[in-house]
Amino acid sequence: MLFNSLDFLIFFPLVAGLYFVLPHRHRWKLLLAASYYFYMCWKAEYAVLIIGSTVIDYFAAGRMASLPDKEGRRKYVALSLVTNLGLLFAFKYFNFVNNSVREVLDRFNVFYDVPAFEVLLPVGISFYTFQTLSYTIDVYNGKLQPERHFGRFALYVAFFPQLVAGPIERATRLLPQFREEVTFDYERLTTGMRQVIWGFFKKVVVADRLAVYVDAVYNAPEHYHGLQLMLATYFFAFQIYCDFSGYSDIAIGTARILGFDLMTNFKRPYLATNISDFWRRWHISLSTWFRDYVYIPLGGNRVSVSRWYINLFIVFVVSGMWHGANWTFMVWGALHGFYLVFAIVSANWRAQVGQATGVASRPLLQRVWRVFATFHLALLAWIFFRANSVTDAITIIVESMTGLQAQLISAVTLDVRPLYQSLVVAIGLTPFEFVLSLALVAFVWLRELGEEEGWPNLKTRHAQVLRLAWNDALILATILLGFYGQQQFIYFQF
Repeated sequence: MLFNSLDFLIFFPLVAGLYFVLPHRHRWKLLLAASYYFYMCWKAEYAVLIIGSTVIDYFAAGRMASLPDKEGRRKYVALSLVTNLGLLFAFKYFNFVNNSVREVLDRFNVFYDVPAFEVLLPVGISFYTFQTLSYTIDVYNGKLQPERHFGRFALYVAFFPQLVAGPIERATRLLPQFREEVTFDYERLTTGMRQVIWGFFKKVVVADRLAVYVDAVYNAPEHYHGLQLMLATYFFAFQIYCDFSGYSDIAIGTARILGFDLMTNFKRPYLATNISDFWRRWHISLSTWFRDYVYIPLGGNRVSVSRWYINLFIVFVVSGMWHGANWTFMVWGALHGFYLVFAIVSANWRAQVGQATGVASRPLLQRVWRVFATFHLALLAWIFFRANSVTDAITIIVESMTGLQAQLISAVTLDVRPLYQSLVVAIGLTPFEFVLSLALVAFVWLRELGEEEGWPNLKTRHAQVLRLAWNDALILATILLGFYGQQQFIYFQF
């Protein structure tokens, strides 16, 4: 079931209504049944996987609680790791590793005939396996007492608002909320609905519209040049942001209506002033997961300088692998790892350049430059993330540069017809659709900037009216301008 579907618009109000009618002691049953139904709408038999993972981790955590030291707990945390990572490997990475081995052995004329694992990737498997892994690891480390109520633990693993694409919640945050009795709260309803409406707008109006241009170019990059490729890359940066943060907004908003607080997953990442800041703002639940369960166990920055750099690089390569079984994702992760290491190594040199050029003494100019540079570093990495292969990504980078010159020359000579033909007609868009796409990107960016700077300030006697007008405008825009092909969210593939 998709958030952006008629089914969900019927499903959620029905669940929410029943939830507040039922006594507190029975609500977990409704939410668990609704969560399994929500998940089974994609492929019913895959519910066996999430239930199996739940049972094993519940058992492992329970056994670990009865053992006083880590030595005795080790085999149970190993059971959890093998189960969850084994599921991920089998469904997500086996074919990638199998094909890579075949290609290497073929070069040496070695016969290799292990068949591919022809199954559909279970939706959300990367998210719920990481969520339940954090639970068992915390129990193993003594940071958390295991949940004795199996139903509530199963609900923690399968809670439908964030089941398929996060945020990846920690048991220390979410499990206690299932025990608290909540009553219907009008304030939570209105704030939750505002976030849901904004999420729908970002997904249906912005992301799905930009996807038309992005998909046309990135699925056949050899047919496009210069500004077409560059514009598609800029559009993709906002497509993936609006798509994924839109999902998070809907998830957080629907959970808030029901009385639950999910963690913030995005915080205006394209206004980050460096790559480290970018990762404090982008997919926060995943970046903090890797920090706590990979980076810190590796030693973090409490090791030698060279090992610290290696730790950073490992974390981001693994993060790339988490996103998908393709070399493009590994290059994307490696690029971000390189950015962070280079930022540390070059810190003194960049400070000297800032002093010499006078930028350091002009805070606004310095901030603008840092935001511009950080965004474009992320943009370069997005090319590998979206491209169908590393070869395609390199083609896009090279052709963006080489094809740009001729198109700009034609524009400078006031002959804009070739530029117009290439940017609009060649993609199959009408001028209105093209201009609207540009306007939507500008609108999202300006709204993010407004939030960052704290304006407009709605602490006035007209605040309620202004909020109502804003929400009505978003709803109307979503109805009139939205794409209603029920496109899946990008992160469902992960």
